[in-house]
Amino acid sequence: MDLVVDANILFAALIKRNITSELLFREDLHLYAPEFIFTGFEKYRGLIKKKTERTDDDFDELLELFQRRIALVPIEEIKPFIEKAKEVSPDIKDVPYIALALKLNIAVWSNDRPLKEQQNTVKVYATHEIAKL
Repeated sequence: MDLVVDANILFAALIKRNITSELLFREDLHLYAPEFIFTGFEKYRGLIKKKTERTDDDFDELLELFQRRIALVPIEEIKPFIEKAKEVSPDIKDVPYIALALKLNIAVWSNDRPLKEQQNTVKVYATHEIAKL
């Protein structure tokens, strides 16, 4: 299954070993994200590290694995879909993820309830739904 993964899914997996971190490495899931997704991890590294149970090495290794696991799509490629994404997105922060989902014609993996409930243009799966697939 092809999915656009939102940054909060990755944050959750970095902070704590859980079902999310296991799902990120399921071979039947092909994950995509806007190319900027990892910039937030460096920006908020200190905050994430305070919340995590992971060692520095474990944190760095997992982040590197995410970078290899997720196909990054350049912003230029999703620009034609930004306006439509703005029309349907309940939150401006979700626009790039919706635009990428529109470009690739795939669903989004996000636990963001408004994204799932306040638009119906793009299918959104929460982590518990992905686990059942």
